[in-house]
Amino acid sequence: MNIRPLNAVQPSRPTSDGDGVKIRRTAGFNDARMDPFLMVDELKADETKDYVGGFPPHPHRGIETLTYMLNGHFRHQDHLGNVGELRDGGAQWMSAGRGVIHSEMPIMTDGRLHGFQIWINLPRAKKMQAADYRDFQSDVIPLVALAPHSTFRLISGELAGQTGPLTAPAVPMLVGDLQARSDVSLAVPAHYNLVTYLYQGAIELDGRRIEADQMLYFGAGDTLAFGVPEGEQAGLLVLAGQPIGEPVVHWGPFVMNSMAEIEQAIADYQSGQLTA
Repeated sequence: MNIRPLNAVQPSRPTSDGDGVKIRRTAGFNDARMDPFLMVDELKADETKDYVGGFPPHPHRGIETLTYMLNGHFRHQDHLGNVGELRDGGAQWMSAGRGVIHSEMPIMTDGRLHGFQIWINLPRAKKMQAADYRDFQSDVIPLVALAPHSTFRLISGELAGQTGPLTAPAVPMLVGDLQARSDVSLAVPAHYNLVTYLYQGAIELDGRRIEADQMLYFGAGDTLAFGVPEGEQAGLLVLAGQPIGEPVVHWGPFVMNSMAEIEQAIADYQSGQLTA
């Protein structure tokens, strides 16, 4: 077992997106430590006014998105005719490929709304493939016991003989929701990059206490290990994936390999050819 060292900690940044939806964001479009992950948005609201505008119709090209709802629903509709609504504990995967136009609406349930959207890069060879979309409700997402009082909701990848429902991402990855009340050890493929977003509670690592609302960047190794302060519970979004190692050029909803490709995406959208 080779425990991965913690290399850096970065607080997420409060901002808004869509029609004024309040979020916390960690962006790493040209951060090799996050590759293949590009951005993580945390959506958490106690008041309707913080999200009621939702995300009106907008385009994407060159990325995948993975949405995971801890609490609340998330409605999706796109130009292909896909209509879906995630429920508490569900996940939604969309590959924009050549182009997609969709709208999204978060919905509070029982006075609670808490979820995440992750942008994942597509390799050059897959950026112009056909768009795709899938929903996974909570009943098909395996719950893996890691240690006493600690579990991992496995969205993608393999762990302890189980496989997450997202089996066809563009690059191999291990993604899930880790809930821990005790010391945890999690096997992570050594050739993957690893970041975790601590969204709840606190953990103890390398002799320090780390609080919520922060992204943690880990170095080389094959194991994620940390402690949890006695009597507390930590929640972490675990994102491990095989790095792509290609140039990343980002403009608004488009992520390509060159500025010329970005300009083409803009022109295609303006001329109605983005999804053709």
